[in-house]
Amino acid sequence: MKEPKFNDVAAEPVSASSMSRKVALLFAITCGLAVANIYYAQPLLDAISSEFGITHSSVGIVITVTQICYALGLLLLVPLGDLLNRRWLIAGQMLVSVLALIIVGTAPTSMVLFIGIATVGLLAVVTQTLVAFAATLAAPAERGRTVGVVTSGIVIGILLARTFAGALTDLAGWRSVYLVSAGLTLIMAGVLFRVLPQSEPRRESLSYPQLLRSLFTLFAQERLLRIRAVLCLLIFTAFSILWTSLVLPLSAPPLSLSHTAIGAFGLAGVTGALAAARAGRLADRGLGQKTTGVALTLLLISWLPISYTPHSLLALIIGIILLDLAVQAVHVTNQSMILNLRPEARSRLTAGYMVFYSIGSATGSIASTSMYAYSGWSGVCLLGATVSALALIFWALTRHMK
Repeated sequence: MKEPKFNDVAAEPVSASSMSRKVALLFAITCGLAVANIYYAQPLLDAISSEFGITHSSVGIVITVTQICYALGLLLLVPLGDLLNRRWLIAGQMLVSVLALIIVGTAPTSMVLFIGIATVGLLAVVTQTLVAFAATLAAPAERGRTVGVVTSGIVIGILLARTFAGALTDLAGWRSVYLVSAGLTLIMAGVLFRVLPQSEPRRESLSYPQLLRSLFTLFAQERLLRIRAVLCLLIFTAFSILWTSLVLPLSAPPLSLSHTAIGAFGLAGVTGALAAARAGRLADRGLGQKTTGVALTLLLISWLPISYTPHSLLALIIGIILLDLAVQAVHVTNQSMILNLRPEARSRLTAGYMVFYSIGSATGSIASTSMYAYSGWSGVCLLGATVSALALIFWALTRHMK
């Protein structure tokens, strides 16, 4: 099959070899911007709580609603990448996201806020359409590396969302975060529409209901997909346990940090995101299981320094680096392994896998804020360590299964 032609950011023809660099980098930037939209709220929970009168024990529902709708988008929208032209699908989702972000940024009531946040979550799944697209366009020997580069953009977007949101909130209020993002998303939609290939290989002739049913068939047929999906759920539960509740002890006495300072902790986690391409290369070399085991061990260890947060911010930074490195390595390895299963169904494989990401993120968000209200930061850390230990045990029991 002839490989599609690409344009770089200036819309000039580039060779297939440069696609893995320039276009993968553009995919990574776009994914980072899109996924950041559902994480801006995490360092802003106290500001949103104050403005709309939501209690600290319940404010995690803002994140939970976003993640639930993200999961719905994974089920209902991402599989369309195996059926429709991805160029139009991606650009269309991003344009509607612009409207949703404006609604959040101008919400007069908590009900309008939840509607806007829910829509933002639903449409942020454009990131997964881009991941599946990147895997399709990459050469087989470089697929893990390419997925790693694109996924690194996603994790950097998640982490820097906190820094960006915290700084902008201190300057212009929390609403400005969503309005600025709306403008950036509009710009990127136009750039991507020019860069993505205009035509794609002919697809299977499936109706939309058949497409959705086939998603469940894939789970029934592919054991590796089921195993890696469970690992995804557990690692992102742990990830969300930390990042959703972290704003609470950092903003409370005696630390009483500003939004900018709290958001800056996301910078510590960028180290983990930058390891994504390396994890993908290891998966390309058949070392996915070993990479997973080492990363899950680091994930469990990370909760020890994190538990010292009220006494040492340096310990927190060390813990964040370890946790994000571990989560990112497992996530990239998971995707590299499952996207090789069925080339014709990469959007559906991505959708099915990422549903478990949303379930984990939503579970971690609501559990962590509830745990913090019940037993403080020590309870949050115990919860995170327990989930991390379960992930390591599950991997050890299933690592020889194929």
